[in-house]
Amino acid sequence: MLKVISFKICPFVQRVTALLEAKGLPYQVEYISLSDKPDWFLDISPNAQVPLLVTENGTALFESEAIIEYLEEAYPPLEEGVSPEQKALNRAWSYLASKNYLVQCGAMSSRTLSDLEQRSAKLGMAFDKIEKALGNTRFFNGDTVGLVDIAWLVLLHRAHIIEQHSGYDLIGLRPKLKAWQNAMMETELAETSVAADFGDAFAGFYLSEKTYLGCGCDVPAEKQGCGCC
Repeated sequence: MLKVISFKICPFVQRVTALLEAKGLPYQVEYISLSDKPDWFLDISPNAQVPLLVTENGTALFESEAIIEYLEEAYPPLEEGVSPEQKALNRAWSYLASKNYLVQCGAMSSRTLSDLEQRSAKLGMAFDKIEKALGNTRFFNGDTVGLVDIAWLVLLHRAHIIEQHSGYDLIGLRPKLKAWQNAMMETELAETSVAADFGDAFAGFYLSEKTYLGCGCDVPAEKQGCGCC
């Protein structure tokens, strides 16, 4: 069986597990602490980062982009009959999502409203681009979930949690993106691709008294710590 080595709130891990869920592939997850990485993990992970996917042959694959490509090639593809041009576009739009995962992490861990607004504006640039690219279909390429949807699910899920718990809307006045977010939340992939206690772990980082989103006010310097993933 496939095995994913994970840190509970890592966005790059969720992209992998969401694809596994969408494909209906059985897998196991083992969680580690990034502040105390076990030796066995360091021995098989060249970049010492999660996600790590151990294949059914026992091969340890690292880097989320490579893992996604492997899962598409080794198992039935999520989308059938995709042209080479569309595959390239799918990779590009997926990459735009993944390179903004840490941008979103930085925004959510902001200590002041000023920092939050500045960092959210940077994330908003990516949101503006995808808003223009979205059509009138339920998902990115049509009425079924594809690779681009899986990549953006990570950002949309976290934005959904933030809005629910703090009222702060990272998506803003982007109607197509909001509709896409709602459609992705309805698939339940957001819930099935994370740990049962994901909500608590997420809140501990991004909705605590050490963040603006958690306390609703600027955080005094003496209370500031590191909340980045």
